[in-house]
Amino acid sequence: MCEHEQKYCPRCRNAFECKVGSILLCQCSTVALSQEQRDYVAARYADCLCAACLIEMKAEHHRQLFKEKLNSISTLHFRKPE
Repeated sequence: MCEHEQKYCPRCRNAFECKVGSILLCQCSTVALSQEQRDYVAARYADCLCAACLIEMKAEHHRQLFKEKLNSISTLHFRKPE
């Protein structure tokens, strides 16, 4: 029998239905995440997030990576002369 559970997203506090018993029908399966993105979310939240927050966390991770790359490039090009 499929297990469905009413949960509250720990990020936005909105209710959603978790379908862990039929994961392919769960709302979270609509958001494609790389393993790196999953690790990023898991490091911040211990429980399931709603699909909207997963999308936002995916974008946040992308922005963080971009910022890190930009910082590494800018330190190479804009070093103060010694």
